[in-house]
Amino acid sequence: MATIAYEDLEPGTVVDLGEVEIDRTEMLDFARRFDPQPFHLDAEAGRRSVLGGLCASGWYTASLWMRAYVDRVLADSTAQGSPGGNELSWQAPVYPGDVLHFQLEVLDRRRSRSKPGLGLVDLTGTADRGADRVLRFSFVGLFGTREQD
Repeated sequence: MATIAYEDLEPGTVVDLGEVEIDRTEMLDFARRFDPQPFHLDAEAGRRSVLGGLCASGWYTASLWMRAYVDRVLADSTAQGSPGGNELSWQAPVYPGDVLHFQLEVLDRRRSRSKPGLGLVDLTGTADRGADRVLRFSFVGLFGTREQD
């Protein structure tokens, strides 16, 4: 039985998803495959850009956050996916060697009117480098309930 269910995700709850150090090789591999913009692949192109140096794709940063979310929440939960979100912002560039701290905050929740045993949870995910926020996004998570209607 899953440890984390809808009932555990109360508004105001903040979940520490841990930290990750940005690995240059992994960052470049991701960029080559999924986001081959010059400033994600070449240090000189990065220096010439408004980003100031070779930096990670925002999608790479988001994928690292997602991995931490799966490892620390979803893998041991009643999660049933997500219908999407309504906000995504990359607030500062991320560079090789940066250490990012990931968090999840529960904003609100409600039981599904159409699907008994399912709850919708409004969530915000963040990634911070020290005092600087580098990623913020809001989305809805679908979680099974312990109690059936």
